[in-house]
Amino acid sequence: MSEENEIPDPKLTAEDNCKPKCSAPWKAYLACAKRIQGDTSGEKHCSGWYFDYWKCVDKCATPSVFKGTK
Repeated sequence: MSEENEIPDPKLTAEDNCKPKCSAPWKAYLACAKRIQGDTSGEKHCSGWYFDYWKCVDKCATPSVFKGTK
């Protein structure tokens, strides 16, 4: 199958549509990343904020991804 005939992944499409709706967790993640930007110890991280963002995206995208399943 050539690239031009490939069917787009519905999960990726749904996630792309949901990302703007999850701007608050994304902004919180970016603020955290900015706060720890100069950390050289490697102990500081923003994984909690990052996972909060993806939880929001997944929660938004799940209904449209699975609407065609029984």
